[in-house]
Amino acid sequence: MIPAMPATAITSRQASVAALRFGRLAAMGAVAVLILIAGVWASWGTAQHVMLTKGRESGTIEVTRCGEDTCTGPYTPISEGSKARAEVVIEKTVAVRKGETYTVVLKPSSDDVVRSGPAGILYAWVPLGGALLLASVVVAGGLGRTRGAWVMAGAGIALLTAAFVTI
Repeated sequence: MIPAMPATAITSRQASVAALRFGRLAAMGAVAVLILIAGVWASWGTAQHVMLTKGRESGTIEVTRCGEDTCTGPYTPISEGSKARAEVVIEKTVAVRKGETYTVVLKPSSDDVVRSGPAGILYAWVPLGGALLLASVVVAGGLGRTRGAWVMAGAGIALLTAAFVTI
């Protein structure tokens, strides 16, 4: 400490540094939480149909035609109370190929279907896996919590790898 400098100057400087550090941690924490919420939100749109199947129609689709974004084919029911449909629509992804048959769940009040079973569940949660990877960078860099970041990144990589392997 400089002899001519009053003691209050040091404490006010320490207080401002602490306030800035708290602000940075709060902002980065909010960004990380927002990324994770967005990942869950993006995943839940499909995951709710795949995971909460009670009362939903389930069956199989044999893909007969594919366009740019969607594929179509006849629906054969498996569950009780489900009725056959001449054509249902499934999102065209890398995992959907013409001529293949997939187990699916119908979205309520529509002719849209989503894949069911382990492959469908893991595929539905892929956006959360990406969010975990992105949030791990924010947690490591912005919050300085490297162990937590490694856990988040590992969970994201595990989820994405499992989805890739099952599909």
